[in-house]
Amino acid sequence: MSNLNDTDNGTAPVRKELRISDPAPGALHFGIGTFAFQPPPQGGEQVSGQQVLRDVVEEAVAAERAGLDSFGIAEHYRPGMMDSAAPVILGTIAGRTSTLKLGTAVTVLSTQDPVRVYNEFATLDAVSGGRAQMIVGRGSAIDSFPLFGFNLEDYEELFEEKLDLLMRLLREQPVTWSGRFRPALEDQVLEPPVAPGSLPVWVGVGGSPQSAIRAARFGLPLMFGIIGGTIDRFAQLADLYRRALASFEQVEQPVGLHIHGLIADSDDEAREKFWPVWSDMINGEGSRRGWSIQRERFDAEVDAGTLVVGSAETVAQRVADVMRRSGASRFDFVAAASRMPHADKVEAIERFGLDVVPRVRELLAAPDGQGDQTR
Repeated sequence: MSNLNDTDNGTAPVRKELRISDPAPGALHFGIGTFAFQPPPQGGEQVSGQQVLRDVVEEAVAAERAGLDSFGIAEHYRPGMMDSAAPVILGTIAGRTSTLKLGTAVTVLSTQDPVRVYNEFATLDAVSGGRAQMIVGRGSAIDSFPLFGFNLEDYEELFEEKLDLLMRLLREQPVTWSGRFRPALEDQVLEPPVAPGSLPVWVGVGGSPQSAIRAARFGLPLMFGIIGGTIDRFAQLADLYRRALASFEQVEQPVGLHIHGLIADSDDEAREKFWPVWSDMINGEGSRRGWSIQRERFDAEVDAGTLVVGSAETVAQRVADVMRRSGASRFDFVAAASRMPHADKVEAIERFGLDVVPRVRELLAAPDGQGDQTR
C-alpha cells in the first residue's frame, strides 16, 4: 500500500474545506447509483432510448418512495447508454420528488467545463430546493476525451486543473483564475448563487492511492467507485485518505462506497439472475480494456469480494460488513448498472430501501460484529 510520499500531486492543501453537511458526523447515507443502459428487446421490441430516460425518472421516484437518501446518474458517451446529460434528467426528477438528494455518479470533470458544471448544478440546486450534490472524477470510460477534443496524455492535469476551478467557483466568487485548458476568468461572478459549502462535492476514486491523496489535498469527501476486488484493499485506501487529510490539516470528511449488486428472494436466485447481466456488462467493457470475468471469479466476488448479491438479509450483512471495515458512512447501491429490464431495477431499488437499509442500520448500531454473520 502506498504512503503519503508516493505521489507527485503536491504537498500542500489546495484550500481548507469545511466538513460537508451530508452525511453529518455519525450519520449514515444510503443512495442509488444508476447507468441508463438500454435493455435488451422485450417481447420482440427494443426499448427506445427515450423510454429508458423516462424509466430512469420513475426509478428515482421509486427510490424516494422507498425512503432512500439520494439518486445518482453516471455519465457515458457510447451506444446503448442514455446518461450523457445527467443534469437534465435530474432536473426532471426534481419536479417529481421532494426529499431525494440529486447528483451524479460521476461527472467526468476532466472533459467538462467547470463553468458549465457550476451553472448546471447551481440551477439544479435552486429548482430542487437545495438537493443537488455531485461526485466528480477523471473518468474510467474514456469515450468523452476524443468526443470533446481532449488529449488522454493530459488525463491527470485536466482533472487537477478543472477540480481547482470548480471548487473556486463554488467557494470564493468573484473568481480570478487562469489555466491551460480554458480561457482565464477575471472577477467572474456566476449565477445563480450557491452559498459556500452548501452543494456537496465528492471525489470519485476507482482505486488509485494518488487519487485518494488528491481528494484529501482538496479537503473533499471520498467516494470509491468499486467494480471488483477485496474490501480490505479499499479499507487500506480509506485509511491512507484519512491520514492524508490529517497530514494536510484538513477536517475529517466522510467516505462512501459505490457498489454493484442485486437482491432477490434467495441467494441462489440472486446469483443466477445477476450473473448474465454482470457478465454482459463486464465482458463488454473488457473488450475495450483487455480484461474479462468468468463465472468462478464472479462467485468469488459474491462470496468474499465487493459484489453484494443475495437475499435481503445476505446483502444487508455484506453492506454492514463493508461499511464497518472501511469506515464508510455512505453506501450507494448500484441497482441498475446493467441491461436489466426497468421492472427489475425498480424492484431492486425498493428491496434495498425497504428491506436492506433498515437491517443495515440495525447491524451498524449493534456493538462491533454482533449480529454480523459475514465474519
